Amino acid sequence: MPREKVRVLIVDDSASVRQILQTILKDDPDIEVMGAASDPFAAARRLQNEIPDVMILDLEMPRMDGMTFLRKIMAQRPIPVIICSSLTEEGSNVMFEAFEAGAVDIVPKPKIDTRQALLECSTRLRKAVKSAARARVRPRAERRTIERKLTADAIIPPPVQGKVRPTTERIVCIGASTGGTEALNDVLEMLPSHCPPIVIVQHMPAGFTAAFARRLDSVCQVRVKEAEDGEPVLPGCAYIAPGARHMLLQRIGLRYQISIKDGPPVSRHRPSVDVLFRSAAQHAGANALGVIMTGMGDDGARGMLEMRKLGASTRAQDEESCVVFGMPKEAIAHGGVEKVVSLHHIPREIMHWYQAGHVAVAG
Repeated sequence: MPREKVRVLIVDDSASVRQILQTILKDDPDIEVMGAASDPFAAARRLQNEIPDVMILDLEMPRMDGMTFLRKIMAQRPIPVIICSSLTEEGSNVMFEAFEAGAVDIVPKPKIDTRQALLECSTRLRKAVKSAARARVRPRAERRTIERKLTADAIIPPPVQGKVRPTTERIVCIGASTGGTEALNDVLEMLPSHCPPIVIVQHMPAGFTAAFARRLDSVCQVRVKEAEDGEPVLPGCAYIAPGARHMLLQRIGLRYQISIKDGPPVSRHRPSVDVLFRSAAQHAGANALGVIMTGMGDDGARGMLEMRKLGASTRAQDEESCVVFGMPKEAIAHGGVEKVVSLHHIPREIMHWYQAGHVAVAG
């Protein structure tokens, strides 16, 4: 049987942008553009007759702005929405408001100044549409109620004081993609300031990760920052790989430090979770905990298996709490996952693992 095409509705007040987006998407045999609307009111009329698999939505439009329309959609009839707007460029706060409102992905407005720029934009957009079509979206009011039930203090008490620290610090490595911005917010917000050092690869383009890190830092007890080349990895801190660059873990003596490298995409991504996990397997071994979270594709699956083979503990987010159960599913299939847990149990798993390591060394 032929595979069904992903049906897309484009909502943008610019006729030229609507045309460019339609041209890009129509060139993909797996995507069908079911229509285009010039504003949210026109889009709402289309939605009364047919529901698309994915909606591409601008933010600046007449009569009703895109953010308001997004919130209405996610409260009344949730569907996967990709924001395509110049307002989200370079990691502005609008980007995070869109994710909080329920958007599953954000892509920049198409740039056609060079052939290479158009090619990169086209590839990114088509991939985003196919990934969004597989996303599990829920009414936002329901989801936010679940998110706020747990705090770090309710999950696990502080570690016992006076215990001897291990000679090599334990470290947590996390990989995520589609749906990961909100999932990482949930996890990091529930961790206490005395948590282990955490290094994170979230698939994001250049220019977004610094603002993403600042946003998380403002709501978390742990310090969250964009990773820098050569900086030491410290407890109570979370380091996010900069967009479009690979992040590796290195060991210098008894301590870890970060290495930021350029290079080709690995597992079709830069930064790549596989790159981070492999470096953790080599330099941390049994002192590492690998966590793979919501996202499309298989990035991280091989690296997680390498971590487990070298003694690391590994966890995967379960299907029910994932926006897209792609990366965790592949990691499980490869045999690299020790335990599958719900999103809201990941902070507890991290602290239990960290605390057990301290007790084992002290004993």
